[in-house]
Amino acid sequence: MLTKKQYELLMFINERIKESGVSPSFDEMKDALNLRSKSGIHRLITALEERGFVRRMPHRARALDILKLPESMSTSLSKPNTASRERAPRPANDDNSLAISVMGQIAAGTPIEALQDESHRISVPTELVRGGEHYALEVRGDSMIDAGIFDGDTAIIQNTSTAENGEIVVALVEGLEATLKRLRRKGDMIALEAANPAYETRIFRSEQIRVQGRLVGLIRKY
Repeated sequence: MLTKKQYELLMFINERIKESGVSPSFDEMKDALNLRSKSGIHRLITALEERGFVRRMPHRARALDILKLPESMSTSLSKPNTASRERAPRPANDDNSLAISVMGQIAAGTPIEALQDESHRISVPTELVRGGEHYALEVRGDSMIDAGIFDGDTAIIQNTSTAENGEIVVALVEGLEATLKRLRRKGDMIALEAANPAYETRIFRSEQIRVQGRLVGLIRKY
């Protein structure tokens, strides 16, 4: 059962997505609900996520997806967007390839602001794809060259919020920048290690880092 504010926010997000195709900004949500700060919106969205009404889409700004509405409103859910499916490439062999979204660029060097949307889709061999959801990112920079990751490569990422020590991950730093680095944990600290001696290891508190996926494969054009 939703509180009044949770219900109001859910309806506002749903109507905005139906009207414009994108979810409203946090400032717009704050103003619509007459709240003083965006922290209240964060709490409401978290509550809606926990109850299964919305989900945050990874690696995209202003990206909320409505999963369901209260039963009395279920018929008002917007129709699925078929445009992205129409843009999807047709795999050369359905048995051996899979179409996944390319979600912009990832920094293997100077961090890139984490404002990314699907730019196109590509077909990848099924052996590169493990269980679960996957997406692709275009690598920019040379900080991971000693790990065999070069500028211009396409990184195949398994969508996950957890990773083991030593795995190469997509790390969201303080909610502002995304980077591709090797992750090391020690107590409450996290090190993001480059694979190039020209770049320093960056150290953060664990709450400053959010794992958004781990590297499972690479595609390279020659």
